[in-house]
Amino acid sequence: MRLFSALFLLLAATCAYAQTPQRPIEVKVVVVNMFEVGADTGDAPGESQYWIEREHLDRIFPFPQGYHDLRMNKDGVLGVVTGVGTARAAATIMALGSDPRFDLSHAYFVVAGIAGIDPKMGSLGSAVWADYVVDGDLAHEIDAREIPKDWKTGYVPLGKSVPYEEPRQARFGDDGNIYQLNPALVEWAFNLTKDVKLEDTAAMQERRRQFAPEAARRPPFVLRGGNLSASTFWHGKLMNEWAHDWVKYQTDGKSTYAVCGMEDTGTLQSLTWLAKAGKVDIHRVLVLRSASNYDQQREGATAAESLAETKIRQYSAYMPSLEAAYRVGHVVVDTLVSHWSETRDHLPGQ
Repeated sequence: MRLFSALFLLLAATCAYAQTPQRPIEVKVVVVNMFEVGADTGDAPGESQYWIEREHLDRIFPFPQGYHDLRMNKDGVLGVVTGVGTARAAATIMALGSDPRFDLSHAYFVVAGIAGIDPKMGSLGSAVWADYVVDGDLAHEIDAREIPKDWKTGYVPLGKSVPYEEPRQARFGDDGNIYQLNPALVEWAFNLTKDVKLEDTAAMQERRRQFAPEAARRPPFVLRGGNLSASTFWHGKLMNEWAHDWVKYQTDGKSTYAVCGMEDTGTLQSLTWLAKAGKVDIHRVLVLRSASNYDQQREGATAAESLAETKIRQYSAYMPSLEAAYRVGHVVVDTLVSHWSETRDHLPGQ
């Protein structure tokens, strides 16, 4: 009887131990990339490869509920690849935020990817810290061949009847349309990285000479500006005018369009809702995009001709833009980690 009781107690203790969840891993910084090409290391790079190799993200966590397995280093930096497009980004980030293996309550999120840039704002290989991220998908649209003659565009804000109708406030609110990044954190990140030297090449210099704006002809530099996020890869001078007007309208003139990406509103939508659930701190999010190409055609070319030249890994600044995203982004990541005794509970720049 005593032997039976002892075995029962041992079995109960074993089951209780097995059911006790391990303590979640505290994550200090999440680096968010959008795509990778081929293997994670050792071949032609996508957005995550430099981060994986140089930050030694060697520990792999299977992540079947997201786009790509997660990778982490010993210092608390976690890398996630969302997949291309708003839907994949939103789903992947929501899955990450709901993963019981990780404690993200004090984590900073640094989105680091490539983008098209407005030549009036910056040059190839430049890196842009977003002050606002604006959605370019949620809208009504009429084909340009059918719009009234006095309309600049066939794109109409959701819930409105004409382009740029006032009052701007959307019928469904701004949740999903506009995200303002923490101004103090953005200012801190910009000041920390504004003097980072960025790669320049002969090919980039030749391409710069084909554009008239002064900013487009500058060597690569770090700047701040508006980020237009849309899953349609648009291109051309007229679309650039729409992007500029759209960002100005949606932010009430508080931001100026600088770069276009695809996934960032999806990422920020999930982080916003995860913050409401107490999983993350939305004030700890930064978005960095580096310019792999101009968002429009060069002088003497058509938009269609320019688009035909604009393919991933054939951008004139594809490799330098990957390098720029890492060079600028890792300064912020490494600083947050190395000063964790301060940054864990106190946001820089506050």
